[in-house]
Amino acid sequence: MKRVENLNAPSLGGAIAAAGFGILAFAVSKVIGGFDYTTSGFFAAMIALVAGIVLVLPWGAKDRIAKPEVQGEGHGYAPAAPVAASAPVAAPAPAPEPVAAAPLAAAAMPTAAAEQKPAGLSAPRGGKADDLKVIEGVGPAMEKLLNEHGIFHLDQIAGWGPAEVAWMDGNLKGFKGRVTRDKWVAQAKLIAEVGLEEFLRRAKTNDY
Repeated sequence: MKRVENLNAPSLGGAIAAAGFGILAFAVSKVIGGFDYTTSGFFAAMIALVAGIVLVLPWGAKDRIAKPEVQGEGHGYAPAAPVAASAPVAAPAPAPEPVAAAPLAAAAMPTAAAEQKPAGLSAPRGGKADDLKVIEGVGPAMEKLLNEHGIFHLDQIAGWGPAEVAWMDGNLKGFKGRVTRDKWVAQAKLIAEVGLEEFLRRAKTNDY
């Protein structure tokens, strides 16, 4: 609610104070100044009138509208600070979609080793072929078949790699897999390293 204070109304307290000043002036004039009643009364009336004009009558005051009282004002309470509008909360980012696991690759089927036909000769070097039958597992029929593929010398067999071995294992008709099973390459290398006599000794215990 608004509180209105009318300052144009005469002040009752000012009138009482002006009357008091007049009585005081009368007493001072009579007792201290030694004036008669008429003079003292006139002097007291003038003092009371001046005091009344000053204290009783308003001087250009206007209606003043008091400010609305704030609860807690004057009792050590500060007005509550305005609550700031809360900032809009950003919507949470969508969770990333789970990445589908790549399908497991089917187990690779075992594939045959790369094959390569060994380099053959059109005829034995110097016109004379090695006795391939010294290799265990090679008989007359196998030796003939090797010769048909251009294999005449032990060093040719010793130089085969996995690809040549795989090709020979798959292309010796009636004897597939014999090259690996009987370790032809290891035998041919040993003959070249230690000689035929030492090889034949070791061959008795398959030490090659």
